[in-house]
Amino acid sequence: MTPEQTAAAAPAPAAASAASAEEARVGVVTPTPASGAVASTPSRVDVSAEAATFLVSLTAQHGPLMFHQSGGCCDGSSPMCYPVGFFRVGAVDVHLGDLHVDGIDPIEVYMSRSQFEYWKYTHLTIDVVPGRGAGFSVESPEGKRFLIRSRMLTDDELRAFGLDEAVAGAVAPA
Repeated sequence: MTPEQTAAAAPAPAAASAASAEEARVGVVTPTPASGAVASTPSRVDVSAEAATFLVSLTAQHGPLMFHQSGGCCDGSSPMCYPVGFFRVGAVDVHLGDLHVDGIDPIEVYMSRSQFEYWKYTHLTIDVVPGRGAGFSVESPEGKRFLIRSRMLTDDELRAFGLDEAVAGAVAPA
């Protein structure tokens, strides 16, 4: 393959995508530089204590991980966990936020933009339960599977994400 063919076959850099990386990031939680504490911006995603412990183990086996919230078909609406780089995200995906687990790098969580339109008022917690995972998610052979526990965003979270129209008692513009 010529260098030109190799360059053409390579994934496009994030900056060249139709939607910039910043446009795709929604409700990102970042640690503050001084203390390592999480910034005051709320997150759309969280992880249960049991899932966090399991993620440390999976990271030791597979390296850095990421999640993509499946939109259906064979795996229903399971959160799919992949080694970073195994699942390609792009302009059609929304970065919901990062899971912060002690001892490992932050784990990015994504969802397709079209599915996000239905879930944008919802906070998602990734949990783990006994059972066999499906598809190519890394927990499949471990006798456990990830699942989503959800709740509606609070009024404060809705405001923080610019979803003021959904706040209880909000008056629609005339």
